[in-house]
Amino acid sequence: MGLSAVVTLYLLLLTNKAFWSHAAIYFDRAWVGLVALGAALWLTTFSVLTALSMKYVTKPVLIFSILVSASASYFVDTFGVIIDKDMIGNIAVTTGAEASHLLTGHLALHLALYALIPSLLIAWTKIRHRRFFAKAGVNFLFIAPSLILSGLLIYGNFATIAYALREHRDLMPRFNPAGPISAAVRYGLSTYRERNLVVQPLGTDAHVGPRLARAGKPVVVVVVAGETARAMNFSLNGYKRDTNPELEALEDVVGYRNVTSCGTATAVSLPCMFSVYTHAQYSDWKARSTENLVNVLTHAGVSVAWWDNNTGSKGIADLISFASMTRQKESPLCHNGECLDEILLGELDRKLGTSTKSSVIVLHQLGSHGPSYYLRYPEAYRRFTPDCRTPELMRCTREEIVNAYDNTILYTDHILASVARLLRKHQDRVAGAMIYMSDHGESLGENGLYLHGAPYAFAPKEQTRVPFIAWFSQFYQEKMGVDVACLAKDAEKPKSHDNLFHTVLGMMDVRTSVYDRSLDAFAACTRKKAAAPGYRAAADVSGAAPIEAL
Repeated sequence: MGLSAVVTLYLLLLTNKAFWSHAAIYFDRAWVGLVALGAALWLTTFSVLTALSMKYVTKPVLIFSILVSASASYFVDTFGVIIDKDMIGNIAVTTGAEASHLLTGHLALHLALYALIPSLLIAWTKIRHRRFFAKAGVNFLFIAPSLILSGLLIYGNFATIAYALREHRDLMPRFNPAGPISAAVRYGLSTYRERNLVVQPLGTDAHVGPRLARAGKPVVVVVVAGETARAMNFSLNGYKRDTNPELEALEDVVGYRNVTSCGTATAVSLPCMFSVYTHAQYSDWKARSTENLVNVLTHAGVSVAWWDNNTGSKGIADLISFASMTRQKESPLCHNGECLDEILLGELDRKLGTSTKSSVIVLHQLGSHGPSYYLRYPEAYRRFTPDCRTPELMRCTREEIVNAYDNTILYTDHILASVARLLRKHQDRVAGAMIYMSDHGESLGENGLYLHGAPYAFAPKEQTRVPFIAWFSQFYQEKMGVDVACLAKDAEKPKSHDNLFHTVLGMMDVRTSVYDRSLDAFAACTRKKAAAPGYRAAADVSGAAPIEAL
């Protein structure tokens, strides 16, 4: 029992720095309420650990609590992240290569000081256990008064504590070890409920419309799913640095400046982007139990392929052609299980050179994924220096971090412009267009936050404002009826991930009952009539013919 009290004090004082620093701000000058909350948390944590203090259980429980708290406190204190259910989901799907960037010397030192040494001290401590029922009786004599006193402290300061916790819902998820353990349990229960999930069909009535049927050559739309790109660092959106020189040099590029994401992490945002559900309707369960954009395109007879240079499609591409670029271990563009995004371009060039069927190709970038920003671009795109050359961001100045991040955006600019140039190169064979949208943004030290994954309800704009860029070949504009000048005038209007599903269906002229024209970002600037082959004038057509599948 005494050991439980000491460990409880250790957990509250040494592994909850972020919790207390935020609590001090949120409670402002209401110190009595803050002290009451702290005392109540100590009493409650002590009660839980004491209730589990039995032979063969006490030490494992105490050591486990310390390991969880020490691990969580490193990431919470260093990067300002919150270990909630979605973050546990991110951890569950993280690849070895991605996780390796977080396994640093600073983390090892932190775990040695805050986890290993305390755990060894607990393991060496001798505990004299009473018989089970005697111990249960003694424990109850301590637990009952502790919980009663905890309740009285909360009750006596209820207005202050309730107001602070209601207005700042990010506070309690920061509390170690309860926050991470609770998040892991909720994630586990959610995963368990999905074990027998059956995916329901969507848009089985989909068919191609007259514009696509009369285009005269295969229509190819390349959908680039970006990674960790925030809108405010794109010069197309007014950023002071020239991070988009190649895109700005192209004609027929449209960039939207006011675009919000569905989530702050790939595991949420990527499925949401390709889902028929809007952000307000979306849930992980709905996304997993319903077919998505790529399936609807397939129902219409459009060939669809997903090329991945990231950590997978998060279930989106389970029923279509999928290729992981990171498996090309012999390529000079790949190293330690990760590849530069240029790995996608060679494959795209070869595919466009042999295309005979209308198709959608999804390119899933590695983009600007941190904290190792410096590994996301080659030396030729190391324009902004000095740049942070380590995943341990705390060792770099904010200027160095921003420089490294901006280099990733510069490289993404090159990738997007290259996709457009490849579509233009093969314009004798295909009518091409490109649409790019990032999954979420990134914090680069603003308000002490780094990386991404903050709970959406109070996530900063750096994590929720994303770039949305489109490019259209002249032949595509002519045959599919898109007016780029009109789109440019519409660029300031708010857009979001809600638009991607319906916009891509519109780009491929797929007709289906699940298509919502009001959510098609290009609909207002797309003619409803199709141009007949060889003519610039539009003519009404009907009776669309199906497209061959791959």
